[in-house]
Amino acid sequence: MYRAAIDSFSSYADKVGADLIVSNELHYQLNVKNKYYDASPAWSEKLYIAELLKEYDRVLYIDADMIITPWAENIFEQYNSLETVYMFNEGAYKDRSEHANKISSILGEVDWPTLDDAMVYFNSGMILVSKQSNLFINASAEEMQKVCNEVKFYDQTYINYLIFREKIKYHCIDKSFNRMPLLGLEGYKEASFIHYAGRGYREKIPMRELKYIIDYCDFFSNELSEQDKLEFKQQSWHWYMLKQHRKSKLPIPFLSAVFGLFHPQHKY
Repeated sequence: MYRAAIDSFSSYADKVGADLIVSNELHYQLNVKNKYYDASPAWSEKLYIAELLKEYDRVLYIDADMIITPWAENIFEQYNSLETVYMFNEGAYKDRSEHANKISSILGEVDWPTLDDAMVYFNSGMILVSKQSNLFINASAEEMQKVCNEVKFYDQTYINYLIFREKIKYHCIDKSFNRMPLLGLEGYKEASFIHYAGRGYREKIPMRELKYIIDYCDFFSNELSEQDKLEFKQQSWHWYMLKQHRKSKLPIPFLSAVFGLFHPQHKY
């Protein structure tokens, strides 16, 4: 899934004339140990955007659970204000006020805006930001450490908090540039950036990684060889079997045979 994501990002970078920078090391060592919900030290890497903006005028950040489709439009041309941060407002579809209230209780109260009676809360899986926006000028790993074990989606919630605390100019992008499962399944394959957050677009497919690879091989069918597609699908099936093995401790060949009876069209 990660390899497929990077390949799709690389194709898009070539298409729009951008450099692709893959963050493959942790620049900020947070002590993340929350027992109540999933959280990763890797989420702090969004702070590294500040370092990239010392070299680049604009940065498009993309989570590794996205696919940028071959037909994706040029987001740099579509959203061109250098003073504005562009993100998708998931708060219009999901109430995130609990997270907003929690981070405000830790770092200090801010004026959290609403739109159509719903609290504005941006998803940070895709961020388009320029130097002039000053989004990260007062950001710090120290503040993120204070909230990483207390606030759900600590990185995302912290970036939202920064936008409103620092009074950063913002704009909600079209859903096509961060097409999330919370919007439903209909038409998602037509989007430019498809975000397989949470359970992804699984339908009757047992694991989001399987669905991700199926979609990726479909979207890039003209660019991938049949051998490439087979290898991707074999790897995703094996990953699914590894997850089942960790749960059951049963041998992988046995699990593959059993689960293959229920999902024969997904077994490779």
